[in-house]
Amino acid sequence: MKPSLSKVCGVLALLALVGAPLRAEVKTGDQAPDFALAGSDGKVHKLSDYKGQVVIVAWFPRAFTGGCTAQCDSLRVSGIEKGFDVKLLGFRQFTVAARDTGSGLDKFDVAFFTASVDKAEINKRYAEYLKLDYPVLSDPEKKTARAYGVVNDKRPVPFRWTYIIGADGKVLHVDKQVSTKTHGADLVKKLKELGVKQK
Repeated sequence: MKPSLSKVCGVLALLALVGAPLRAEVKTGDQAPDFALAGSDGKVHKLSDYKGQVVIVAWFPRAFTGGCTAQCDSLRVSGIEKGFDVKLLGFRQFTVAARDTGSGLDKFDVAFFTASVDKAEINKRYAEYLKLDYPVLSDPEKKTARAYGVVNDKRPVPFRWTYIIGADGKVLHVDKQVSTKTHGADLVKKLKELGVKQK
């Protein structure tokens, strides 16, 4: 007895689903996936520990690269008394300019992080070289990155996407058009638009 055409089509559709790469993509209004990731400050940061507070997670592709360094630098909240240079991959250099003020993110009741799939020891060194005043999270196994949809089978390093997660754990905003040099100032503007409380 030959299987019916509808049964064959059903089996083929199921096989296509099983073989297709799973790619979650967290959107505005979705519940943010929980995470527990090592920070460059030596602590493990869990989203659930920040319940009742707005959390920002700014994903970047790779430590010690130009755009990512500009992005991470733009988020710092402290001023830089004396400028300095950071050596990047490919023997390039990034200059951190002296400036009086930081991003202004510290004026809001938020916890904020940058994050990548680099190993914890690399991000620790990166944060130290850049003299960052906030933690850089590491997800070398890419579990959290996959849960947020910033990596997939075709994209092994994160998209440069930033998530603003509300006090209730739901995503308030996803920025997929990050401007690396102005990201800190852009986030401050967005937090004001969203009505996030200032300290």
